[in-house]
Amino acid sequence: MFDTVRKHQRLMQFLLLVLIFPAFAFFGIQGYEKFFSEEGTVAKVGSSKISRQEFELAHRRQIEQLRQMLGDRFDSSMVDNDTARGQVLDGLIAQRALLAEALDKRIAVPDEQLRRAIAAIPGLTSADGKFDIDRYRQLLRAQGKNEQIFESEMRSDLALQALPEAIAQTAFVPASLVDRMIALGEQTREVRELQFKADDYAAKVSPTDEQLAAYYERNAQAFEVPENARVQYLVLSGDAVGKQIKVSEQDARAYYEQNKARYTTPEQRRASHILVKVEAGASEAQKNAAREKAGQLLAKLEGGADFAALAKAESQDPGSAASGGDLGFFTRDTMVKPFADAAFALKQGETSGVVESEFGFHVIRVTEIRPAVQRDFESVRASIESEIRSQQVGARFAEAAETFSNLVYEQADSLAPAAQRFDLQVQTADEVGRTGSPKLPREHPLNNPRLLAALFSADSIANKRNTEAVDVGNNTLVSARIVEHRPAQRKPFEAVKDQVRQLVVREEAHKLAVAAGQAKLEALRGGAAASGLSAPRTVTRAPGAEMPPAAIEAVFGAPSEPLPAFVGADLGAQGYAIYQLTRVNLPDAKRVAERRDTYRQQLQQVYAQQALGDYLESVKARSKIVRYPERLASGDAR
Repeated sequence: MFDTVRKHQRLMQFLLLVLIFPAFAFFGIQGYEKFFSEEGTVAKVGSSKISRQEFELAHRRQIEQLRQMLGDRFDSSMVDNDTARGQVLDGLIAQRALLAEALDKRIAVPDEQLRRAIAAIPGLTSADGKFDIDRYRQLLRAQGKNEQIFESEMRSDLALQALPEAIAQTAFVPASLVDRMIALGEQTREVRELQFKADDYAAKVSPTDEQLAAYYERNAQAFEVPENARVQYLVLSGDAVGKQIKVSEQDARAYYEQNKARYTTPEQRRASHILVKVEAGASEAQKNAAREKAGQLLAKLEGGADFAALAKAESQDPGSAASGGDLGFFTRDTMVKPFADAAFALKQGETSGVVESEFGFHVIRVTEIRPAVQRDFESVRASIESEIRSQQVGARFAEAAETFSNLVYEQADSLAPAAQRFDLQVQTADEVGRTGSPKLPREHPLNNPRLLAALFSADSIANKRNTEAVDVGNNTLVSARIVEHRPAQRKPFEAVKDQVRQLVVREEAHKLAVAAGQAKLEALRGGAAASGLSAPRTVTRAPGAEMPPAAIEAVFGAPSEPLPAFVGADLGAQGYAIYQLTRVNLPDAKRVAERRDTYRQQLQQVYAQQALGDYLESVKARSKIVRYPERLASGDAR
């Protein structure tokens, strides 16, 4: 909408790359450093190294997000190029520099902000809109973390986000600029129109054979059948290797016995609690006061007070107080030890004494018990066999990949030996070009740039040999060979003569329409009578069928005075149009008031993006950054 937006497109693309990377909370700052080895460093920010493994993870994440966003329109060449890989690395460098800055400034995150951030994680609210503690703990278990570790990492992540957010909030947009942009953006103009349609001039065009032949020669590429080939290809995937792995009952039973605990649903308890919170670093006097208050609440319960009502009124746990202290079902390992020991020592309906934990003092009541359940072997046999296969696929695939690669190379005249060895099907595709085939899905191996480069190499075309086994990602190797190659060739003139005639007539008719329109425009500007124009109509900046972008640009690019004014617009295949600008309508005060917040937010966003971009550059400038761009090549980065 604004020129500023167009001027800062590259900046926005860079910021988008930074923002789409995974949050540190899902790795942890310490785990982040630990997870990625120092081998294959692609960049360094100070003493912190960015490994090739980390780069690959970020690159794959970007590819998957774009694939989900664009669907069938996704083209792997958008991200499988040097520029895109460099942008991913720039994003990681900026992220690492920001991390160092956040740690250096010791940014603290309040408890309330942490609670809001956790509550905002998708999928953690129940149907009634309340925070679901069970789902939260399941999420943590899936990541192999407890609440303390996850929340510590989440604090680090929020601290990291705080810096750019604070910078973005400093952007200030003057009210006068907002109103000026509204005046421009919401302005309407009254115009009268005179069209010179290209179709009306087609009858005046009678091209000679010489003209047709000249057009045919000038636009030779338009009449070419692109280079293409009929191709055979063979795909070795992890799934194909997995199907060949046989799991005996004896192995499955042994696995079951060794991992019996995994097939046991542990005892779960549902409990409610009332918490009297004790802040970290509290004095003994404060702890004693909290203990005494918890004792008083326990006495009220023993006197017959309603637990849920008392929890709502007195509990200092914001996550459960609103629901009467209910914590939902939990297992022993999801709670801190003092709490778990007390809760699992109670019978259903019993209430504990005052229990001290690192969070303060609790009074706990167990409301329901689900006993542990052991699933028998037959009920989990299929999943065990699948898991054993999955575990073995990694090692087996590496072995199979080496054999597959050797076979397609050593017996390069046919894919059949490799197909027989791995019980695979040789597949065929036709009309495959150097850029792939639009008939196949974007993710199809024959649309993979690396495989296509190998397939259309000089040796492959000349000798029709198998390509090397190309890794196309996701534990998948592909080899292909050209069966029939068809070089690019131009269709004979006689075969396309009618098509050429239509194109020439269209081109010449357009020229005649433009010439007539421009002559009329000059005459109108010279004072000729404005005859033949349409009735006045009001137009906005929104392009449509009646006002294409070229017309909008001409009408709104014209000076607002003196009026009336005449402008012309080349409408391409539609011809030419003259517009008489008769009135400029500014938005009234009500419209300005209605749109002010929207425009302010949009301008604020543009200014904030600029400020954030400048800040990121300054942070990077203060950091000692070393890049190794030669290690980002697509062949190395896979």
